[in-house]
Amino acid sequence: MRRLLVALCLLTVTQWSAPAVAQARNQLGPLCTTETTPADKMVDACTKIIALKVFKGEQLATVYFWRAVGWNKKGDYAKVIADATEAIRLQPSQAVYNLRGSAYYDKGDYDIAIADFDDALKLGPPSGIIFHNRGNAWRGKHDYAKAIADYDMSIKADPKSVFSFQNRGISKQALGDLDGALADINQAIRLDPSLPQPLINRTAIWRAKGDLDRAIADGSEAIRLAKDKPPVNIMTPPNSVLISGYTHRALAYEAKGDYAHAREDYKATLAIVASDAGSKANQATARVRLSLVTDASTPIPRDAPSPATQPAASPAPQQTGSAPTPSPAPTVRGTRMALIIGNGAYAHVKALPNPANDARAIAKSLRDIGFSVSEGVDLDRAAMQKMTRDFLREAARAQVAVVYYAGHGVQVDGRNYLIPVDVALKPGASMTEAMIDMDTIMAGLDDQVRTNILIFDACRNNPMAQQVASAGTNRGIEGASGLAAPTSLGTGATLGAGTLIAFATAPGQVALDGEGANSPFSAALSRHIGTPGLEVQQMLTRVRAEVVSSTKSKQVPWSNSSLLGEVYLAEK
Repeated sequence: MRRLLVALCLLTVTQWSAPAVAQARNQLGPLCTTETTPADKMVDACTKIIALKVFKGEQLATVYFWRAVGWNKKGDYAKVIADATEAIRLQPSQAVYNLRGSAYYDKGDYDIAIADFDDALKLGPPSGIIFHNRGNAWRGKHDYAKAIADYDMSIKADPKSVFSFQNRGISKQALGDLDGALADINQAIRLDPSLPQPLINRTAIWRAKGDLDRAIADGSEAIRLAKDKPPVNIMTPPNSVLISGYTHRALAYEAKGDYAHAREDYKATLAIVASDAGSKANQATARVRLSLVTDASTPIPRDAPSPATQPAASPAPQQTGSAPTPSPAPTVRGTRMALIIGNGAYAHVKALPNPANDARAIAKSLRDIGFSVSEGVDLDRAAMQKMTRDFLREAARAQVAVVYYAGHGVQVDGRNYLIPVDVALKPGASMTEAMIDMDTIMAGLDDQVRTNILIFDACRNNPMAQQVASAGTNRGIEGASGLAAPTSLGTGATLGAGTLIAFATAPGQVALDGEGANSPFSAALSRHIGTPGLEVQQMLTRVRAEVVSSTKSKQVPWSNSSLLGEVYLAEK
């Protein structure tokens, strides 16, 4: 679910000029300008009116506005923006700015959306709907304080604004205020118990609180309502509510260990046509999670002991080469888990001397502060894939998940891949199938009830270069394209998940392997990651400063964050 309120002050075509447009007035006009007209008929009718070339000014702006509404129903936001822009050129109005801003919001262009909502408010009068939609955009930027302020204004204008209560609750949840979030979501449900969206959000809150039975019950009721009464709001992308409902219930089933029902829900999610970015991200998560629960042969008991609480003498799971050992013990909600992989003994690319040392150092630092660690060194594709999938499956019940990788990595067609030690980097259609897709890891972890920290001390160059075999003693295979910086974090099921991704160096640059036992980045990281009371982003700032100093500014670590609050890996 993205935009939740109808466009305000919907325009109507008035003062149609007489006989020359009798057909438009009598036949096409109502089809074009009636909110309940099916999308295809609305777009077709408005297009025919525009083709008559008899309207101009405010009347023509109105027709473009309604055609934009039709495109919005179809989920074609580029065409929404094009038609709304033409309507604004002809005659600016609150309704058109609001519609265009909402389309930019759905495309993830939050700053442009906020600018459009600002312009709409300047045209006056103050509108609770516009405050609500601008609050959504602030929430998309993870500025939850400003989002809450806008939802406050919306609720002040309309104390019965269901979706403003709901979205204010979502923002409070993002800031860790679960009780305040629950109060707002409960109020939204009281105001309109027939709406599925607040129930979906309460599903996430129950999961965060560990009450999986209530989460499943709310998810089931939300799905029933979405099927019985599909949203007719023109500002709600088609099928988005049902997709979100199935995804959230599936996550609850999976966390409970009920893989059979989780599989059914993930399959249902993937069977629905998605039109907006959030729904597509939900489906990306469902696709990864479905493969994981399909592989699982037995459910994980809810009362299984957490590895984080095992005696210190209990050895942590490790893997080396192509002989994987059993996956870590089952986990329960609240566990802090880490996946640590260091690949250096490459068969077809210049070997890297330090990743194994780096992985062991980071693994030790995390174990020392209570993390349950799965550690692998010099893994071939089969071992690396198994270890990654085992970790993603078990992370369904974790509160904090850390992924650390040291070794070679590449970008192919805008996607990032981690390279097992047995991969021969040769051009060809099947080349990427032999590597581990970083996007798959991110999609598998996408869940608003967990904090995700992903750290990559990897190369940033193109594997298609002819000089691939002469990479040298750095983590950059010859080439110049580098790893792709993620364009968004915490999308999909989370609508702003708590995720931080860090690279050992800036996009387009080479991460050095170093002259000592560890790379400059991993050496600094292992020194600071276990510092008690040090917030994770402050920790990365210290790491960055140390790396810049030790490399004489040749390497500058880079990070991007959608964390929902302060995160401490080592307790204060």
